[in-house]
Amino acid sequence: MAIEIIRSIYDSTFPLPLDEQYYQEAIDDIEFFGITSQIYHLLKQNEQLEYTPPFFQERLKLKYTEALYQNLFIKNQTELILREFEKVGIEVIPLKGVRFAEKYFGHVGARGTSDIDLLVKPFELDRAIVRIKKLGFVPDPKAVPSGFNLTFTKEIPHSFIPLMVEIHWNIADPKTSSLDTKQFWEDATPISNFNYVKELSDQHTFYMITLHGWRHNMNSLKYFLDILQLINNNVLVISYKEIFEQAKTDKTLNRIIRTLSIVYKLFPYLSEKKRLFKKKSILFWSYEEVLQLEKNLFEDI
Repeated sequence: MAIEIIRSIYDSTFPLPLDEQYYQEAIDDIEFFGITSQIYHLLKQNEQLEYTPPFFQERLKLKYTEALYQNLFIKNQTELILREFEKVGIEVIPLKGVRFAEKYFGHVGARGTSDIDLLVKPFELDRAIVRIKKLGFVPDPKAVPSGFNLTFTKEIPHSFIPLMVEIHWNIADPKTSSLDTKQFWEDATPISNFNYVKELSDQHTFYMITLHGWRHNMNSLKYFLDILQLINNNVLVISYKEIFEQAKTDKTLNRIIRTLSIVYKLFPYLSEKKRLFKKKSILFWSYEEVLQLEKNLFEDI
């Protein structure tokens, strides 16, 4: 239901809905998918927020404010970790999270986050674990084992939910791909005031975000918003040709093509912005089916 709002945010020819009942239903979807911060920030940035019903604005602002405070806390914790890694000379790249919100959405509170994801080189994994534990994090006993990351948690005062940190040494499971992060590291650049803390290139950020959406079966509108925000950033230079070539080498090409095809199917105006294929591809993907599936799963918990 929130798709019409997202379309109006990115496509100037698509007007905001006028029916107040629409917003009653849309706000439920927005909160369910955890995209309140993005919608509030983008509508406000586009000077569209005032054209939505007052109750809708108030609920967006309330949830946005809550997410902002959480993001500020997570930013503080992220910086503590990064400074610890910098101090002992461990190269590290923050993935997604607050850094992504600030750089690509334009504000620390523009994209809610709940954990910290870090990429380190495989041979630095043991040293990274030592530093994470030094900061009070412990291995998460509930984490599902994977071949490319480890999860740690730390209890937070006055919170029932612990802070989670995932240390990655790869972007994709090596059991199902041949992805090598060597090129990611070669193209990464140091973040201001750091020597060992780096950030991915825009190209690799887009590649990583697309793979992340695929990994979660595009089961939330937040994955669409991440990809849309990158495609619609006129400053970024993203080459599909280069991404497809890398994905072919990494054996992730089908994942990239499927994910981007789904995004382009749901938001057709993108073909005018940045063409994906010469011919249209047909994919069976339904927003309504995904929404219902996710709600059913949530209700079963």
